[in-house]
Amino acid sequence: MDGAEILRLVDVIHRDKEIEKEIIFTGIEQALASAAKKKYGSGEELEISIDRDTGEIRATYQGESIDTKEFGRLAALTAKQIIVQKIREAERDVVYREYIHRIGELVTGTLRRLEKRVGFVVSFDKVEGLLRKQDQIPGEPLRVNDTVKAVIIDVKKIGQRTRILLSRNDPDIIRRLFELEVPEIADKTVEIKSVARKPGQRTKIAVSSSDPKVDCLGACVGLRGSRIKGIVEELNGEKIDIVRWNQSPEVFIKNALKPAETLYIELLYDVQKAYVKVDRSQLSLAIGRKGQNVRLVSQLTGWDIDIYSEKEEGEPEEDLDEEKLELEGVKERLLSEEDEDAEQDQEKRELEKLKRNFVNNDFEPSDANSSQ
Repeated sequence: MDGAEILRLVDVIHRDKEIEKEIIFTGIEQALASAAKKKYGSGEELEISIDRDTGEIRATYQGESIDTKEFGRLAALTAKQIIVQKIREAERDVVYREYIHRIGELVTGTLRRLEKRVGFVVSFDKVEGLLRKQDQIPGEPLRVNDTVKAVIIDVKKIGQRTRILLSRNDPDIIRRLFELEVPEIADKTVEIKSVARKPGQRTKIAVSSSDPKVDCLGACVGLRGSRIKGIVEELNGEKIDIVRWNQSPEVFIKNALKPAETLYIELLYDVQKAYVKVDRSQLSLAIGRKGQNVRLVSQLTGWDIDIYSEKEEGEPEEDLDEEKLELEGVKERLLSEEDEDAEQDQEKRELEKLKRNFVNNDFEPSDANSSQ
C-alpha cells in the first residue's frame, strides 16, 4: 500500500465513519507495528510512522530503515485485522461521545428486527438502539417496521460497540412528548413540575404557568383535545390526567385527587404524610382501582396519602371496611390491628374469669398444682 492509497483510506474512513483523521493514522501505525513484530519481535528498536501529508510509511529497526513489504503475508493480514478493530473502536467512541450527553432525549426510530429474549433493535440517526421488553409499554402490540418514539435512558461501551438503551415506559417520555406537542412547554411558559406514571394505564402530570394570561391546563389539552390526543395515541391509549400545580401542598393534593372531592386535608410536615377525608360517595373514586389513583397522587405530590371516610348512620360497618381495603397496604394493616385487638380481648376475658373464680371460691390449690 503506497502513500496515496493510505491517504485515500484515511479520507474515506473519516468521511463515512466521522472519525478524526489523527485517530485513523494512529490506528494504522499501531496495526503496522503489531504486524512487524511478527517478523522482528517486540522491542523499542522497532518504530513505524506515517507522514500525515504524503501517507508515506517510515519503518526502522535498530535505527535502520526496513521495507514494509518484508513483513510477510501473515503480518499483512494481522495488520488488516487490527486496522478494522481500531476503526470499530474509534467508531464506537464517536457514537458514545455523541449520545452519552443525550440521555433523556426523545428519538424517533424504526423497529428493524426482534431479538428473542432481548427486545427490538431500533434504527435512528444512522445508529441502532435497543428497546428491551422491560422498557416497552405493557401490552403494546409492536411489530417490525413500526415507527416509534422513545427516550434514551442509557449509553454504554460494550466491547467494540456502543449500546444505546431506549425506553417507552420511562416518565421522561411524557415530558418529551409534551414538549413536542405543546409550544408553551417548549418555550418554558408552561412548566412540567412532576410526573407520575403507571405505564400502559394512567399518567398524572402537574403543570404551572409563569404567564397569568396562559392557562396551563388549556395549553396542554389544546383546542378540542388536539394536543393531548396525539400524545395518548403515541402511548397506545394510556389515560393522562393534567393537574394544576400549586405551591400549597393542601391545594396541590386537592387538585391531584380531582374529580374526587375532598372534605378535609390534614398535613403532617415532619413525616410528609397527608390524611385526606372524603365523602362516603367519593371514597372509591379517590382511591381508584386497586389503589392506583392514590398511589399516583402520592408520587405526583411527594406526599404519603391516607384517604378515609366516616361511616354513615345505619350503614353496615363491613361495607365501609371493604372499600377501604382497596387502598394498598390498608388490608394488611387492619388485619394486623384486628389480631392485636383479639389478643388483648382474650387476655382481658381470662383475667376477668380468674377474678370471678377467686370471688366465688372456685379456684382451688389443687387446680393450680395440676397446671404446673
